[in-house]
Amino acid sequence: MNDRRARAEATAPRILIVEDEPAIALLLAYNLEAAGFMVERIERGDEAEIRLAEEIPDLLILDWMLPGVSGLEICRRLRAREATKTLPVIMLTARGEEQERVRGLSVGADDYVVKPFSVPELMARVHALLRRASPERIATKLQRGPIELDRETRRVYRNGRELHLGPTEFRLLEHLMERPGRVFSRAQLLDAVWGMSIEIDERTVDVHIGRLRKAISRGRERDPLRTVRGSGYSFDETFERD
Repeated sequence: MNDRRARAEATAPRILIVEDEPAIALLLAYNLEAAGFMVERIERGDEAEIRLAEEIPDLLILDWMLPGVSGLEICRRLRAREATKTLPVIMLTARGEEQERVRGLSVGADDYVVKPFSVPELMARVHALLRRASPERIATKLQRGPIELDRETRRVYRNGRELHLGPTEFRLLEHLMERPGRVFSRAQLLDAVWGMSIEIDERTVDVHIGRLRKAISRGRERDPLRTVRGSGYSFDETFERD
């Protein structure tokens, strides 16, 4: 039961809340966690920048006025970085004037919510933004070149041929296919596929990658998995039909 819960949490969309008003941050976190999201809270803008440099969430809820660094400046810097230029950002602020809303959107915020806000409305905006930004996170099927992964039936096909994967190899392939081209370290894959609570050596990832490769490629078929020396593994974004 704990293992299943850890895996579910590891694959849930991750939301970072940067808000210096504890009551608002707690309200947001409670409702987002109840909806199945993984949530992290930070109160200061400078601390948020450090955290964003360490790990990029699936969505950022960002207060306009923050100690350390303002939310406006954080958003501007995120859009200037290649790794975060498409990160979904909802700006949360007490500023309701049209000019201020335009200013927030002009630095790259995807949406703008004025305090006091309706929690159901904010939740709807979160879901809508995640659907637009990462449709693969909610899609029933993932298709990358000749490989099709069906989440409902837990089956994988290559050019119509069913591939026989173990449950761990299935989750590993699913995670890599969600973001083709992105390189995941062994530690990140352990977190996402096995769960943070599981004490497993990072070399275990190499073993399962090897098994996955044998299962999805035979003969002279192209291997869609890339090994990036010193960094980790990715699903090749240039992978096309055999």
